[in-house]
Amino acid sequence: MTRSILITGGARSGKSRLAERRALAPCGRAIYIATAEIYEDDVEMAARIAEHRARRGDGWRDLHAPRDLGAALRASDGDLPRLVDCLTLWLTNLLLAEADWRAEVQALVQEIARQRAPVIFVSNEVGAGIVPENRLARSFRDAAGWMNQAVAEACDEVWLAVAGYPVKVKPNEHTF
Repeated sequence: MTRSILITGGARSGKSRLAERRALAPCGRAIYIATAEIYEDDVEMAARIAEHRARRGDGWRDLHAPRDLGAALRASDGDLPRLVDCLTLWLTNLLLAEADWRAEVQALVQEIARQRAPVIFVSNEVGAGIVPENRLARSFRDAAGWMNQAVAEACDEVWLAVAGYPVKVKPNEHTF
């Protein structure tokens, strides 16, 4: 299995399912590094998390890393593939905590290079729609785009999920 992979795509594009299958392929077991947090009375997010857990079934060991993703990667680096789902929720957590997200992304990029066991990152592609009408939404869209570019550059492979199907982005024969 490739050492580092980014799978990106729109909401409900199938990226998590694709990443789960890819992570389990080598040995039927993997580590799931979850970044989601359930905030007060967020029933919808709790339902999404429950759906993901039920779908995964056996074969997974779960870690929760809403902000310190580097530490989770270091602690889990061994024989099993890891799946980080998802980077845009991690970014949201950093922004809400008023952390230096640029420094955190740079630290993550450096950590990717040090990993021995395979790691798959899931992230939302948020910049393909209209320009958001408010500053906060535009700032998040821009931050997510910059984060995805930095992680994509650090990863060996990049895939785009479209309607449940993977489209290979990196490596490819095109360079500019």
